[in-house]
Amino acid sequence: MPTDIRDTEYTFDNGSPEAVPQLRALESFLDPITAARIGAPVLAPGGVCWEIGAGGGSVARSMAGAVGPAGRVLATDIDVAHLAPAGNLDVRRHDVRSEPPPGDAFDLIHARLVLLHLPERRRVLASLAGALAPGGWLVVEEFDCTAPLRVLTAPSDDAAKLFTHVTDAMLGVLQSHGADLAWAQDVHAHLASAGLVEVDTVTHSESWPGGSLGASLYATNSVQLAPELIEAGVSPGQLEAFRRLLRDPGFVVMSYQFVSTRGRRPARR
Repeated sequence: MPTDIRDTEYTFDNGSPEAVPQLRALESFLDPITAARIGAPVLAPGGVCWEIGAGGGSVARSMAGAVGPAGRVLATDIDVAHLAPAGNLDVRRHDVRSEPPPGDAFDLIHARLVLLHLPERRRVLASLAGALAPGGWLVVEEFDCTAPLRVLTAPSDDAAKLFTHVTDAMLGVLQSHGADLAWAQDVHAHLASAGLVEVDTVTHSESWPGGSLGASLYATNSVQLAPELIEAGVSPGQLEAFRRLLRDPGFVVMSYQFVSTRGRRPARR
C-alpha cells in the first residue's frame, strides 16, 4: 500500500474537459454488460434503486425506464454536472465515503468503478449492504487492474513497451490516490461476508484496436493524469507517442478485465 495516499480526492475529475470522452468510452464498453447484470430478476417494475457514482447517468436512466413510473431511481455523485433529474429519476450530490446512505430500503444498489478508488471501500460496502431492502440486490462492478494489459499486435516491440510503461505509471498514480488494484478480486468474498446470498461474479475483457472508442479511454486517461505521470518519470514526448499509438489501427490491446459481482439480501422469513 503506498504511503503517500491523496485520499481527499478521487483520481479522475468529472469536471475536467476530458471527463465527457472518458464517460462516453466507459459507457460504450460497460453499459451492455451492466444491463445484463441488473436485468430481471434483479431489476423489476416498481423498484427503488440507487446508482452510486452515476457519472454521465446512462445506467441511472436505464434503471428509471426499467422500474417504470411506479418506481424511483436516485443517482448520486460528488459532481452531478453531467446528471439531470427527469420523471422518476432524482439526482443528488452525495459522497458515499462520508455521508450515510440516503435510505435503507433499496431494491437495487449499483456501484461501478467507484469502490476500488476509495480507501474506505470495505466500510462503504458494508454500509451499502445494510441499505438494501429484504430481497434487494447489491451489484458492484470494478476493473481488475492486476491483470496484465496484453498487447496483441503492435508496430514494433518498442511501441508495445511504451504502452506498458505508460499504463504501469497510470496504475501507480491510481495507487497513490488510495486505489486498490486487486479490489475486484475481493468483492465476492466481501459480499458473502456481509450476509448476502446468491453471490456470483462474471468477468469480461475484449480487444481494442487503435482508433476505437475503447482505446481512446487509455489516451484520455493519460491526458487527465499527465502532470502526475510526468512527475512519475513519463516524458511529454512519451505521452504524445502513447496517444499516437492509440490512434494506430495496427495496434491492438486487451481492455482491462471488468469484474461484475452481485448478491442479494435474504428476504424476511
